[in-house]
Amino acid sequence: MRVISGEKRGKKLFSPSESTRPTEDRVKEALFNILTEIEEGSAVLDLFAGSGGIGIEFLSRGADRAVFSEYKRENINTIKKNLEHVGYEEKSAIYSGDYNRNLYQISQSRYSSFDYIFIDPPFDKIEYYDNALEQINNLSLLKKDGIIILESRGDLNLDLDVFECIKEKKYGKHIRLYFLRRRDQDESTVSR
Repeated sequence: MRVISGEKRGKKLFSPSESTRPTEDRVKEALFNILTEIEEGSAVLDLFAGSGGIGIEFLSRGADRAVFSEYKRENINTIKKNLEHVGYEEKSAIYSGDYNRNLYQISQSRYSSFDYIFIDPPFDKIEYYDNALEQINNLSLLKKDGIIILESRGDLNLDLDVFECIKEKKYGKHIRLYFLRRRDQDESTVSR
């Protein structure tokens, strides 16, 4: 695992446990090619953060702040180690525990609205997608012109009423990326 572009390009990252599946470099590269330039001063929420690789990639590409939410203690330690390794501790916050509780705590914090939210739960927890989207809406965590990115293994049948899918990409046989925005957002492309 490594940072693929930006300020910390080429920096190797520590991997979490075998039970955690980091986003593959080719998928990460495709994701950021779709988003194009990351707006300076933007904030990102890396939900189900694993090793923290996605949030760190956003920071390397110009985001000002990354918030990481993760349940597993071993992964939390890996995120801390990676942030220290790349020198982004001051630009980051880590929330440990159940994602529902973490989302609520994040909504009560100083950094409570995001330009980008990346959601990548364990692939066998399909119900987490809809639940996380509902919580994000209820807690007003996404900025008006923000983008939500979902990574899944296979097709998702999402219950989208507040959000709309503006782009979907398939990688290999199974990996899917979905890009969502608020339905009331002005017409625009995925890139900001």
